[in-house]
Amino acid sequence: MKIYNTVNLKANTKLTPNHKSWIYNGLDCCVTLEVRNRLREDLKYEPDNVKETYETAMAKLAPVGYMCMKGLKIDFNALNKSLSEYRSELRQLQKNFDKICDKILGYPINWRSPTQLKVLFYDTFGLKPIRKRNAQGFFAPTTNADALERLSVYRYPQIWARYILAMRILGKKISFLETSADKDGRMRTSLNIAGTDTGRFASQFSAFGTGTNLQNVEDRLRRVFVADPGHIMVNVDLEQADARNVAARLWQIYYDSHGPEKAGAYLDACESGDLHTRVCSMAWKELEWPDPWDATLARSIADSKAYRELSYRDMAKKLGHGTNYYGLPRTMAMHTKTEASIIENFQARYFNAFPLIGNIQKDLSKDDWHGWVYRQLKTVGYLNNLFGRRRIFFDRYKDPRTLRAAIAYDPQSTTGEELDRGWLQLWHGMPEALLQLPVHDSILFQLPLDGLQELLPRALKLLTVTKELKGGRLFSVPLEATTGFNWGKSYKDKTTGIWINPHGQKLWTGNEDRQPPKQKTRLKHYLS
Repeated sequence: MKIYNTVNLKANTKLTPNHKSWIYNGLDCCVTLEVRNRLREDLKYEPDNVKETYETAMAKLAPVGYMCMKGLKIDFNALNKSLSEYRSELRQLQKNFDKICDKILGYPINWRSPTQLKVLFYDTFGLKPIRKRNAQGFFAPTTNADALERLSVYRYPQIWARYILAMRILGKKISFLETSADKDGRMRTSLNIAGTDTGRFASQFSAFGTGTNLQNVEDRLRRVFVADPGHIMVNVDLEQADARNVAARLWQIYYDSHGPEKAGAYLDACESGDLHTRVCSMAWKELEWPDPWDATLARSIADSKAYRELSYRDMAKKLGHGTNYYGLPRTMAMHTKTEASIIENFQARYFNAFPLIGNIQKDLSKDDWHGWVYRQLKTVGYLNNLFGRRRIFFDRYKDPRTLRAAIAYDPQSTTGEELDRGWLQLWHGMPEALLQLPVHDSILFQLPLDGLQELLPRALKLLTVTKELKGGRLFSVPLEATTGFNWGKSYKDKTTGIWINPHGQKLWTGNEDRQPPKQKTRLKHYLS
């Protein structure tokens, strides 16, 4: 083999295509190794939280490599059935959309053409263009999903915007199902450990050019993925993780200055057993809440109607999350299809119940969590989550988008850490558990069906991550497990009483009495 000294290699050196590739790949590996070795030396002088973040990321490499290679088994009969249903729905939407265009506009519109959609909304309807920075760095009119959501608030154009959004969503689902599987009948994805600012995974098509992003898959699409023979799929969710992590952060910030009662008000609500009902009792104090507290009676009161079809509990669940993340009433109204005045009323009650989260005036000089994050951005420019993972914010601290990203960072990245550290413990502590896919706040894995009764309780203990907060208070996010022979949910239709997707994911209550379905295979899917 010919050896090249790349230090003295000149740009005009004549090389064969193979030699060019060898040199390129060699430099890619060797320079990366040199950088890695230098960074490891620099880690000696970094704080402990930086070292721990690095070591945790490195520990993920082996299990992530396994998950990327293993992939998910596909039931092609279920896949073809779903494809047929989605295509039929898209054809019907397309037919209705064409009819509307013909009757009202007098000419057809290609809903896949950004140019025609810009003409429709910004010229024909005369709406103010919504702009987004393009590849050249200029702000240009756009009709992306976010723009269509904003355009759908206008009374006349909303029907076009909603139809286009619905057809785009169906188109993406069809494209997902049409994504080529590998020859062994499995679909794979590439998981990027450092793919997001929060530390959560990003995913895309596999290293072989097949598969797709498997993390953002709706329930109907999940039904096509099934358990391997002799195994059952287990999906474990972190329950109300982001809200609980907000509560843990409030405890850490205000324990010393405000004492455990005030610092722990939101954390106590989270750990009460029913966060949303407890929030209702604190926000709508005028309702006749039981005293002493009765969980069943309180839930019935929280489930009573508050606004149109929404109950008080629905309001707390739907609006509490956005309020935690510095959501403005007008913006939340657009996304939740709720009147801004209703959201303003809720936020006034919410902040009155939990004043350490924020305030209705959005006054960042006040002593609350939103203001604390703002001051962190202003003074040091970075945030550490509960596990010490640091994110440096380079954007202007006064920009509302920077503040919202910073507020969301702490709880969301903590959720990611809790999930990842949990399945790392499962990886090392239970070889019977076959990891499949980490999602945003859940982990999918398989267990042998025969040993499920004994293995799953052990798995849940391994997945639980406990953090000691100030004052010695132990904090962990509770887990909820479901089991099934495919990844989709199993539920009973309220009208007919028939079980939909009977072999899908059902809540684990200590026993699984279902038997795996007989898999019908088609030889053509396994032949190249």
